[in-house]
Amino acid sequence: MPKISKKGRELPSSPIRKLVVHADEAKSRGIEVLHLNIGQPDIEAPKEAMEVIRDHTLKLLPYGSSQGSLSYRNHLCEYYSQHGISIDPDDIIVTTGASEALSFTLNVICDAGDEIIIPEPFYANYNGFAAASSVEVVPVVSYFENQFELPPVEKLREKISDKTRAILICNPSNPTGYLYSKAEIKALIDLAVQHDIFIVVDEVYREFIYTNDSHYSVLKDEKGHQHAVMIDSVSKRYSLCGARVGCMISKNKELMATALKFAHLRLSPPALALMASEAAIMADPSYLQKVKEEYAKRKKVTVAALEKIKGVAVSNPMGAFYCIAKLPLESAEDFSKFLLTDFEDKGQTVMLAPAAGFYSSPELGKDQVRVAFVLESSKLLRAAEILEKALEAYNNS
Repeated sequence: MPKISKKGRELPSSPIRKLVVHADEAKSRGIEVLHLNIGQPDIEAPKEAMEVIRDHTLKLLPYGSSQGSLSYRNHLCEYYSQHGISIDPDDIIVTTGASEALSFTLNVICDAGDEIIIPEPFYANYNGFAAASSVEVVPVVSYFENQFELPPVEKLREKISDKTRAILICNPSNPTGYLYSKAEIKALIDLAVQHDIFIVVDEVYREFIYTNDSHYSVLKDEKGHQHAVMIDSVSKRYSLCGARVGCMISKNKELMATALKFAHLRLSPPALALMASEAAIMADPSYLQKVKEEYAKRKKVTVAALEKIKGVAVSNPMGAFYCIAKLPLESAEDFSKFLLTDFEDKGQTVMLAPAAGFYSSPELGKDQVRVAFVLESSKLLRAAEILEKALEAYNNS
């Protein structure tokens, strides 16, 4: 038999999608599955974006600029300026989702065997992007008991070696909802500058903040401009996950020129999706305001409902649309599978994302799940009711 690559064999499975086969089997039995496992919003995208897809007059879909159309990049600059972030169109490369932006970034700044430091738990696909780029993840643990706040900077400094190329964070965090403060971002920038490494910040959830604190972008601090890379996407903000339009942004000209070589290899971002994304970011600001208010409501409903379940502890997210729930059992993965294969209540069950997959350290997160509060409030309340019954059934089985 021909051999499969070691890299491919060892690529980690997605904890968000690994139970899909069981969910599909449950659906085939007529069971409705409430999906709290994936950050797929059910809120409608801006009508302007969908009108572009429905009513365009294109006769074909041509190649575009590898960097992304100048018109779209100009509108992105306008959007960021509203958040106090000053960038030029040439500081941006439009990508096929934030995923490609992260892939480009890792391939530009790392060689095989190099290392990136990430506070854990972190977005599970960071493990996959790193493995696909032959890069080692060096985790620094943040703790449930501390609401997953940034570990002391000295803990990160201790992990820096001659192989370290970057520190990577998500702000606010997927999966924890933690919002890094201005002081924490500045401390990470200082650390990156001192050790001449990059600070890469995934800011996809910038708009979703549930405290009185404001989001502080890594690109606001001029001191870090040659060391900072910002990753972003329209997916969550405008309910355009399937458009697959993101971007990487940096003031470092050499980094961006090198990343553009990778962009040339995939030719161009998707043309129609780019048009829809441009229409979205030009939509009336009231759209995003209503979306933010809705997620704030869903967050409140979810946390309150989960906290009422005996034995369950819940992180209180400051942003994004996820929380981590600590369950009264040993294996959250076994329980998540049980929900799909052996449990239903009135023809319904719930799909969760086992949190162990969001850690790089194999011993952590085994009794935790990530919950995405992306469904309307009535469904979130119903999901919590199902979870309570399922926990009782599982622990008594």
